[in-house]
Amino acid sequence: MPGDPAAATAATPGKRLGFKRKAAAYLSLTKPRVIELLLVTTLPTMFFAQGGLPNFWLALATMVGGAFAAGSAGAFNCYLDRDMDRLMNRTKKRPLVTGELTPREAVVFASVLGVAALTVLWVGANPLAAGLGALAMFFYVVIYTMVLKRRTEQNIIWGGLAGCFPVLIAWAAVREAVEWPAVVLFFIIFLWTPPHYWPLSMKYRTDYQTAEVPMLGAIASAKTVSVQVVLYSWATVACSLLLIPLGWAGVTYTAFALVAGAWFIYESHVLYRRAQNESLTDKRAMKLFHLSILYLTMLFIGLWIDPFVGSPLMG
Repeated sequence: MPGDPAAATAATPGKRLGFKRKAAAYLSLTKPRVIELLLVTTLPTMFFAQGGLPNFWLALATMVGGAFAAGSAGAFNCYLDRDMDRLMNRTKKRPLVTGELTPREAVVFASVLGVAALTVLWVGANPLAAGLGALAMFFYVVIYTMVLKRRTEQNIIWGGLAGCFPVLIAWAAVREAVEWPAVVLFFIIFLWTPPHYWPLSMKYRTDYQTAEVPMLGAIASAKTVSVQVVLYSWATVACSLLLIPLGWAGVTYTAFALVAGAWFIYESHVLYRRAQNESLTDKRAMKLFHLSILYLTMLFIGLWIDPFVGSPLMG
């Protein structure tokens, strides 16, 4: 790409990378930490949908296909955001900024990975799972990255829909349908995303302001953001309990949802109180960010174990 500093850097003589470093650069492009979190929701959902142990090869195909889809979307995101990534301390070491990869390499890699993802899901699971995988990539790359991220403070709310699709893909892989429990799981993650991400954006507000990205944590006061965090935290926990009256959740999931949910709500209120009395620090905001990951992990561990312990609380 003419005039692209990253491309120019990568083309500089003597800049050739060894195989390991090049492979590491491609891996970095996929945003592995995001993939890890998506897989944490995928496998437990398959156990829950199956009511026990799912078919090994089906589970493997769904996990691999889902990881490839997320990796493809992450790579396209890095390609499209390389201009702003260069301006932010948080992202300035990404391979398209450092020149370890060229934009062309990133696009080819993302495209191949995307095709591989849909092929694995279609063949290893079913067409519905593959279609949902395509929709997830579309939401992240087009709706979030290209349309919303630079234009509105609602970017992470609606763009975050992409991160909700793994539970639908997992459910569809097992049951070849999208049913109400899967919809509930979808909305749990949808409602969880803002209180998970906004504390992070509060810490990196200067980065987002420099790159002119209107994340709520960068353009609104801590007092305003904290109110939204509390509201979304309550909504997340309330949504997580809907599996009980639907007749799917047993005692294990219910216990995990109540205990982890109470902790999540309590910590969101701590953030709120500190924001209102102007004693909130970046370290304290990041505590809720990390706790939100633990909350979601615990919730889905409960979902994973639930089919093996007892029966649904409500018929």
